Amino acid sequence: MDGRGRNWALGQWRGPTALQHAELDRERTWSDETTHAIHESQTLHIERVHEASVDETAWTVAAYETPVSDRMWVLAATGATPAPVLKELLDHLADGDGWDTAIGAPVDEKMVTAATQPLSDAGWKHTVDGRWIRWTSPAGNAGLQFDAFAAQHPSQNLATWTVWAGPDPDKPTWAVTASPHTPSSLLADLSETLAHDTGLRRPQTAGPERRTSLFTSPPAALAVAAGPTASRSR
Repeated sequence: MDGRGRNWALGQWRGPTALQHAELDRERTWSDETTHAIHESQTLHIERVHEASVDETAWTVAAYETPVSDRMWVLAATGATPAPVLKELLDHLADGDGWDTAIGAPVDEKMVTAATQPLSDAGWKHTVDGRWIRWTSPAGNAGLQFDAFAAQHPSQNLATWTVWAGPDPDKPTWAVTASPHTPSSLLADLSETLAHDTGLRRPQTAGPERRTSLFTSPPAALAVAAGPTASRSR
């Protein structure tokens, strides 16, 4: 890898994320409603909408093959997405691992297996219903859904993956959606975060800190603080 996960232009990030340890410059849109983080290569872009409601898109991550090309993949998280999930996402991006994806390659069984392995290891229920493949927690309060139809149209960046939590998958408390070519390593990290919170996996022994529930916690406190105005938009 080229180490590109280490150099960003972005507003100051609140919350325990590896992006805090990158070399940062402040980057703002003309509006106080959003803040953008843009990698120095200009091929990865994060947008934070500050006042998004719990069910509206608050975070958007978009990856590009070149600074002037169309999107390779896009991921979106709603306003109620909890801090542990956002931390996992931002840490993954900051580490710079798994950014690359095979352009034009179909989403195959190997990619799906890699993205969902943590859920399978945790014993989540696996069902197939037409175009939908689903992994659901034993309690039924969280899941991951793969849309095989959307995966067949990768150039359209349709919502192919949906990670959700709440009492009803049709009206989740929070959700993260991702297009077909979202790196399987990133999706696997999100799956791992979900799987650990079910309590079915062996607890971590790194310290006494209590885990934040992904299913009952309030909206995440990871936000982008205000900074000097510098225009860039995509």
